[in-house]
Amino acid sequence: MNSTNFINIGMSFPMSYRISVDRAIGITTTIPIEIVYAAGYIPIDLNNIFICDNAPDALVDFAELKGLPRNACAWIKGLYAATMKTGIKKIIGVVQGDCSNNQALIELLQTEGIETIPFSYPHNRDKDFLYHQLCLLAKTLGIDLEVAQQMKTILDKVRKTVHEIDRLTWEDDKVTGEENHIWNVSTSDLMGDYELFEKKALEFLENANDRSEMNYDIRLGYIGVPPICCDLYSFLGKLRVHVVFNEVQRQFSMPFHTQTLTEQYIRYTYPFDIFYHIKDIQKEIELRKIEGIIHYVQSFCHRQIYDRLIRKYINIPILTLDCDQPGRLSGSMRTRIEAFIEMLKKIK
Repeated sequence: MNSTNFINIGMSFPMSYRISVDRAIGITTTIPIEIVYAAGYIPIDLNNIFICDNAPDALVDFAELKGLPRNACAWIKGLYAATMKTGIKKIIGVVQGDCSNNQALIELLQTEGIETIPFSYPHNRDKDFLYHQLCLLAKTLGIDLEVAQQMKTILDKVRKTVHEIDRLTWEDDKVTGEENHIWNVSTSDLMGDYELFEKKALEFLENANDRSEMNYDIRLGYIGVPPICCDLYSFLGKLRVHVVFNEVQRQFSMPFHTQTLTEQYIRYTYPFDIFYHIKDIQKEIELRKIEGIIHYVQSFCHRQIYDRLIRKYINIPILTLDCDQPGRLSGSMRTRIEAFIEMLKKIK
């Protein structure tokens, strides 16, 4: 797979452009992008590069041909292949607080000539530990943390627009669950250009405000990592389901008002224990009047084990969906979703 001098960026809305590989730093999940931007680099979420590729299944095949095991998570294989395809020479890999396979992934990438920078979230949400990690990342990229703190003020303003898009989803019923997913998931790197991202988000927000309220039958919540299947939201829409909550995607947008980077990333739920997730989910179920939950779990992911705890502490109907490869929903998955929605309608 040949590297290039530029990376093509684009998702499911009108926003496509190229950036220089020399300025790009790949990320394996949400990390303190304020530090990356402040240091003059461009953060690129490799997950988005993978799943928005014209043939993400071919990227998985490429990784397997390079020796990654078939029973490894498809996202890990996609991250590897996306790195190779883009030609990115530097990545920040989260080795604590994300995928249990990331340590092996960054060691593999090191053998491919990629400079890897490890970053860790503290398992016990220790603020001193996280502050040390923030300072270490800033030092590695050649800046003082205070410079990144100034960048936080700028990015908070950009994220505020996405927070309003989220509100229009659950409170005004003017934004679809899929649109909500796209805008929120894109805040992991702000598409590598926070100024252009803000411009496009404001344009979308203006148009969404002029819409009429949607007609639907069921208010659904989606929890778990973003889906690898491409047609989940569109299929739910055909069943007259409105997805009013995208749990992890919303967390990417840093939805809590904070003063410092340490406070911001210590309140971010994704890297921490499931009980911290559940508290946030319970609060949003009540606020958004959610009638049922889809819990998405990725095949071969350690987070599948959490399904038992989620079912123990979440007291509304839950459908667990387990996906493996990128692509469309299988026939059996569609049948299970249809049956679940019919059950919710009968309960209602």
